[in-house]
Amino acid sequence: MKAEIIAVGTELLLGQIVNTNAQFLSQKLAELGVDVYFQTVVGDNAQRLRQAIEIGRGRADLLVFTGGLGPTQDDLTKDVLADYLNRGLIIHEPSMAQIEHLFSSRGIHMVESNRRQALMIEGGEPLENTTGLAVGNGLSADGTLYMLLPGPPKEMKPMMEGAGAAWLRSMLGGEQPLYSRILKFAGIGESTLEAKLLDLIDGQTDPTIAPYAKEGEVSIRVSTKASSEAEADRKIDDTVDKIKERAGEHLYAQEDVPIEVQVIQLLRGSSRKLASAESCSGGLFAELITNVPGSSGEYVGGVVTYTNGMKHHLLSIPMTQLEGEGAPGAISDSTAALMAERVRQISDADFGVSLTGVAGPSESEGKPVGLVYFAIAERGKPTSVHSLHLSGGRSIIRLRAVKAALYRLWLTLRAEETRATED
Repeated sequence: MKAEIIAVGTELLLGQIVNTNAQFLSQKLAELGVDVYFQTVVGDNAQRLRQAIEIGRGRADLLVFTGGLGPTQDDLTKDVLADYLNRGLIIHEPSMAQIEHLFSSRGIHMVESNRRQALMIEGGEPLENTTGLAVGNGLSADGTLYMLLPGPPKEMKPMMEGAGAAWLRSMLGGEQPLYSRILKFAGIGESTLEAKLLDLIDGQTDPTIAPYAKEGEVSIRVSTKASSEAEADRKIDDTVDKIKERAGEHLYAQEDVPIEVQVIQLLRGSSRKLASAESCSGGLFAELITNVPGSSGEYVGGVVTYTNGMKHHLLSIPMTQLEGEGAPGAISDSTAALMAERVRQISDADFGVSLTGVAGPSESEGKPVGLVYFAIAERGKPTSVHSLHLSGGRSIIRLRAVKAALYRLWLTLRAEETRATED
């Protein structure tokens, strides 16, 4: 079944609010086995809304409306669709009783226009609103299904998950639901990952493979339609195994979580602690780590040593290392190593991670924008230092550098976990 989502509201077109309803509905419809082919946004205008209905009816089996069910004169969805279908509007008495009770219980005079929220299209099925006043509506007319939902997400989401989903299931018959699994990758770009998986992507039928990229991470969504979750898992597992053969060293999770979550979980599993020392990243490493709930059990803390003076006073980095003729400088592999080692020693953590480099906008110490060094110091083991040559603006360089350091730390922890399991 093909669906189109029609979001109604001039405020959406003006950019005053973000259309998060379309994203939520697309996910829920996919879970029910309904393919969303189109999303439309139309303002509070009867003529243009009618045109959107006409277009949608010609290319979709199901039209899902959000918005325009309220009490004001610009809430037009029910009126326009009823007129388009040559049907009347009737009062849904339970909703009317709920509205009247709400106003009377609060001692507030009910404006007559509030009765509009209890209207529904004749011949349709009411969809209960458990968190608001406007009744929803599901109906079938001339081979097309129509579902009308409120605009406010706090009302729309419960209605969709409850009465809306139940009504749709009753109308869909044998449609198989869509099952998906998100695979998360780090330490690899979208184009490089796609090249590794090109034969699978080109030859895909079922399950399907779709890559998605955001800064520092790449996601792959593997999807299939199946009659049960167990059947879907079997199909998806086979595809995931093939993906692992090509890019398993970069696959850090089979759920939609950032890599810092996996780093904390691995630290927790081995009862070890982490500390950080940052320069060019300005505390971003610490921010991402502390965004993980419960990370205080594994992350003891960090320092932002942005200037040479702070590197010297807080981490005891010799000034001869940082400044002067022949000095390696703050932006160097040796300084990165010292930063990681000193913060680990000071905090008595098991791991110390450091970042130092040039985030921009201009070069520093004669070194180019995008040059970053990061180091990982582990108790009882040699310190590893890595260099990056990154592109982009300041914020992008900082984020990419931190994600690269997290990936390298994850690799280290995962390798040690694997060895421990084998032993």
